[in-house]
Amino acid sequence: MIDPRLALALFAGALLLTAVLFWPGRGLAPRVIRRLRTGERESQEDALKHLYKTDRRGGAPSLESLAGALGVPLARAARIVDSLATHGLVRADGPLILTDEGRAYALQVIRTHRLWERYLADRTGTAPGDWHDRAEAREHELSPAQTDRLAARLGDPRYDPHGDPIPTASGEIPDPEGTPLPYLAEGASATVIHVEDEPRSLYDILVAQGISPGMRLTVRETRNGRMRLDSEGRAIDLDLTTAGNVTVRPRAASAAPPPPESTRTLEDLTPGEEAEVVGLAPACQGIQRRRLLDLGVVPGTRIRAELFSASGDPTAYEIRGALIALRREQQRWVRIRPAREQAA
Repeated sequence: MIDPRLALALFAGALLLTAVLFWPGRGLAPRVIRRLRTGERESQEDALKHLYKTDRRGGAPSLESLAGALGVPLARAARIVDSLATHGLVRADGPLILTDEGRAYALQVIRTHRLWERYLADRTGTAPGDWHDRAEAREHELSPAQTDRLAARLGDPRYDPHGDPIPTASGEIPDPEGTPLPYLAEGASATVIHVEDEPRSLYDILVAQGISPGMRLTVRETRNGRMRLDSEGRAIDLDLTTAGNVTVRPRAASAAPPPPESTRTLEDLTPGEEAEVVGLAPACQGIQRRRLLDLGVVPGTRIRAELFSASGDPTAYEIRGALIALRREQQRWVRIRPAREQAA
């Protein structure tokens, strides 16, 4: 005969195990199911984005391209497409084509992604190279109503920090424009309107060179698979593959070049030299831009290089009677011209 105390203990243990596994909302089984459903939805939304972007670039999305974009086996990609077709988001009886509902859904996900990138650039200190990955994680979490509130909080921006247009709540988005940077002839000038953030390795090179939307460039030379560029007196050297991730708007030949006095940055100051701030480079965005403005780094302000660390980075500058320390990256954001006494 079973000991009643043992039977009671076994029963209590079974109840506890059942609660741990199946407690509504918090049990292990509901959480696993919820995670699986979330992962399935994220895969479907990523698939919709791929189909939309490929079609917008003039390509022909296929099962193979989808599997490559999502990093899944072909059979898995086929199941995702079947599910999207069942929900009326994709026509899969021939070439993969988004339905009107599928296009609207894809644009909603893209809208959320680009708004998150804008938020990260403008309201946080997140490094530019991390904007895309963080937005990828958050784009699946917001409802359309929450996305609209985020847009309102940011002032309904039209473009993300890379220059990509942000779809409106109604799904409107302008057609692509601009010219790939390598297409420019020697001597041509242009304004950067878009910097592609994928792949990350190429984007990191462009960020390190300070290339961002709004920047003005002039092609000095194209030779042996490389481009030598000039941006306000600063030389930039890129291979053609990396340069191909930059889209520009050519400037008219008669357009006046930027004044020579604005070509220097704080990095060029020697110890004890004084200069006047012209402005901040377009690459300086978000919390970094606000910090410099709060410190008084605004056009017309006088600034003097005071103390150089042993490694040369950071450097202390005197501005409005106070000392501020700026790293080399921050120094390159501040455009300067000679102080009036030195310019005379």
